[in-house]
Amino acid sequence: MTIRIREARAEDASECGRICYEAFHAIATAHNFPPDLPSVEVGRGLMSGMVAQTGVYGVVAEDDGVIVGSNFLAERAAVSGVGPITVDPKAQNRGVGGRLMQAVMDRSTAKGFAGIRLVQAGYHTRSLSLYAKLGFDVREHLSCMQGPPIGQAIPGYVVRQATEGDLDACNALCAAVHGFPRAGELGDAVAHGVASVVERDGRITGYTTQIAFFAHAVTETTDDLRALIAAAPSFLGPGFLVPSRNGALMRWCLGHGLKVTQSMTLMTMGLYGEPQGAWLPSVLY
Repeated sequence: MTIRIREARAEDASECGRICYEAFHAIATAHNFPPDLPSVEVGRGLMSGMVAQTGVYGVVAEDDGVIVGSNFLAERAAVSGVGPITVDPKAQNRGVGGRLMQAVMDRSTAKGFAGIRLVQAGYHTRSLSLYAKLGFDVREHLSCMQGPPIGQAIPGYVVRQATEGDLDACNALCAAVHGFPRAGELGDAVAHGVASVVERDGRITGYTTQIAFFAHAVTETTDDLRALIAAAPSFLGPGFLVPSRNGALMRWCLGHGLKVTQSMTLMTMGLYGEPQGAWLPSVLY
């Protein structure tokens, strides 16, 4: 194969979406897991959104002018996030994934990001091996949780829709827990009306951009996080990601009818600090 890597364009979204669906479907079904994407149409919608998203850089791999894969880099915080990376099943095991990864890693370095992170499917041992070879370190085991919404209010915790007036407090909280704010993602979620905050004793003690696969949450305590999860109307996508070593939260979720659908792994390169609070990552990090 003669692989050429170039920046993604809007007209690439349809073919990248087909490849994204087929790649995730092939690897998931090979391991007897449900695919992350239910249809080609959903894959195309995801790719259209990624290509159009401000603050996201996309690349495609071509073989003799034919698209065989794509990868994306979220550039909305001090740390960049990789994914989704997908390669056409007919072109796998030929070095395409490594080229796509190197392209976004080089981009992250050139743009001066303090670190780069990703989340990989636990059953996909080949991707784990690739990322380890490229220099990523395992930081956290994650459990993807899905099930019916809990629909409870926890006494002493007020959950409400986030507003622009909450941004400073939320960004300061994220910086305290993770060492840097995720202002781009939070700002987008507030603008779209999907972000929530939790208040305790009259002050903001946590926020979430949604309880969903492509969203994250940051709180002072596990109880604050429980309140946000309990108030969520649904868990969009394959589910939401819980750091498995938070045993109290795992047991609470399982006790409220949620199930673990798959295991995933948070991997990082560059800046990383042990979180100083409770949190849920997105599938980016």
